[in-house]
Amino acid sequence: MAKSRRNRAKGGQRSDPIAKPVKPPSDPELAAIREKSILPVLKDLQSPDPKSRTAAAGAVANIVQDTKCRKLLLREQIVHILLTETLTDASLESRAAGWEILRVLTAEEEADFCVHLYRIDILTAVQHASTKIVEALVSPNPAFSKRTKAEQTFVWCIAEALTEIIAALAAAQDEALDASSQSQDILRFLFTLISNDATTASALKSALSCMITLSEDNRQFVEAILGDSANQCYKHLTTFKNSEGFKAVFACGVLHNVLSVMGWNDQNPGRDNVCDAFLIPALSQTLERTSLNDNMANGHNSASPVDILQTALEVLASIGTTLQNSLGKGNRAKEGPKEGLDGKDDAMDADELSDGDDGDDDKLADEDDEMDEDEMEADMDLVTGVDDDADEPSGIDDLPTLKELIQRAIPQAVKLFRATQGEDELSTLIRTHALTALSNIAWTVSCIDFSEGANAAILQAWTPAAKLIWNDAVAPVLTSNTSDVGLASVVTSLAWAIARTLHGQSFLSGDEHKKFISLYHASKSLDVNPEDPFQSLGVKCIGVLGQLALDPAPVTLNREVGVFLVTVVAALPETPAAESVEALNQLFDIYGDEKSANDKEVFWKDNFLQHIEATAPKVKAMIKTVDKRKSTELRVRAEEASLNLSRFIQYKQKHQP
Repeated sequence: MAKSRRNRAKGGQRSDPIAKPVKPPSDPELAAIREKSILPVLKDLQSPDPKSRTAAAGAVANIVQDTKCRKLLLREQIVHILLTETLTDASLESRAAGWEILRVLTAEEEADFCVHLYRIDILTAVQHASTKIVEALVSPNPAFSKRTKAEQTFVWCIAEALTEIIAALAAAQDEALDASSQSQDILRFLFTLISNDATTASALKSALSCMITLSEDNRQFVEAILGDSANQCYKHLTTFKNSEGFKAVFACGVLHNVLSVMGWNDQNPGRDNVCDAFLIPALSQTLERTSLNDNMANGHNSASPVDILQTALEVLASIGTTLQNSLGKGNRAKEGPKEGLDGKDDAMDADELSDGDDGDDDKLADEDDEMDEDEMEADMDLVTGVDDDADEPSGIDDLPTLKELIQRAIPQAVKLFRATQGEDELSTLIRTHALTALSNIAWTVSCIDFSEGANAAILQAWTPAAKLIWNDAVAPVLTSNTSDVGLASVVTSLAWAIARTLHGQSFLSGDEHKKFISLYHASKSLDVNPEDPFQSLGVKCIGVLGQLALDPAPVTLNREVGVFLVTVVAALPETPAAESVEALNQLFDIYGDEKSANDKEVFWKDNFLQHIEATAPKVKAMIKTVDKRKSTELRVRAEEASLNLSRFIQYKQKHQP
């Protein structure tokens, strides 16, 4: 049965909900701003007089930067006025001001504003304006160069605003990203800006930045770049890569995304035989030649030194991560700190350890008691992560990207870190990005198996770079006792990765282990709760310390770290679950081999076994406090740690000196 229509009498007189009068704000200050600055300019923006409209559009573009004015303009339905009137105005200057207003709104407002714009079909207006820009640039009659300087300026202003709006929409919503990538009008617009010799520096920078956003993990857009025969976009990008400044760096950002999406790496080079190694010299040169004190050129909206350095470091950080793909598909990498223990004896299923049911634990303990000597040796290998099956690239020349990172990028990133020692916000930003790039590279290297001489050539090339990072970046931050939590977290992550690669090397410049113990205790007073509990500063400190204490660490250092780790676990339930899990895993690694000198001198002399046995009930109790639905990984890893603790205790009991 059909639904009856409501308000039948008003069928042809439905009011426009957007046109409803807006109530003035209750705040006296905002009400005064509205009456004095907002309402008059909005009235002129809708004036029949073209000159009044143009002047008003320019005025709004100026005041929209102010937070209070911007909120009041949004309250007065400025977006509706722009879409229905300003962006369709006959005046090119008015349209330029309208797009500039929208650009500022997308830059200053939260992502949900961009989602709102997409839902009200802003892309249709963007595509129409993009087409007009392309026509203006390529039309021979009249040639763009023959237009007035004012017209050319307005065209570039619109082009720049459009690229930034497209990027903001794509970053805010996947649907907008897909729609932009599929739009032939937008693709032609971007590729034309890249290939046109007349494109201004600021418009080119915005276009390249937009393409970085669109090309990330987006095969459709990447294939459009590679398949562009009309403008030869890919060719222009490779040419830009060999230039200087923002043009080289932003082009490298797009090209890196292309290489990543297409799977082109050291072992599988792409078009023209390229991989990420092809980009690193340009990025390293940028780090060397760019200073935060450089004067900005080409107007207020072109790339600043901070933009250039940050982008270069972000691309290097991404290269450091994607380098994993170059290690070879079938290679066995060393176990990382976030991975669970491998092996045929999986840890208990979450459902087997329900609250109030310890029976399964007792059964497991009984089964473990029955293991013979060979089984126990094999089981201990699972606990400590021993893996003799290594099949990785044997030389640094087989990994040109890693070679370029070690020889070019790392020295320049460290040098830049040393050069930006100011306490101002921009210096801290660049230092943090430099540490992040170094950390990503170091973590990838730390996953290469260097045990028993494997990959000795790679380790030989990496060791001097790793020591340089430690001495010139890690140690100075520790000495400074920084109060910047973000900086401390990044440098601790970096230190953890380096410590994983330099076992047996003499690289400590002093009492760094004591600094990390102090930093761990200091982290307790910080109100920082990362989404991933295993990325907390406390867990990272534990990870570093565990690696520093591995054989052949000095007895004194090993004892201090060992006591610290046992104390962390013994402090349950006050110790966070993730920290106790990491502390247990580090203890297994440090004292899993009875042949180690520190096993006898520290583990047995200091009676560690008794203290560790006393923690077993606390660990089981800790597991039950972790919700397996809300924190699945934490629950699984806690169960693994508990199971491995039982194995560890039994193994040590049967191998007392």
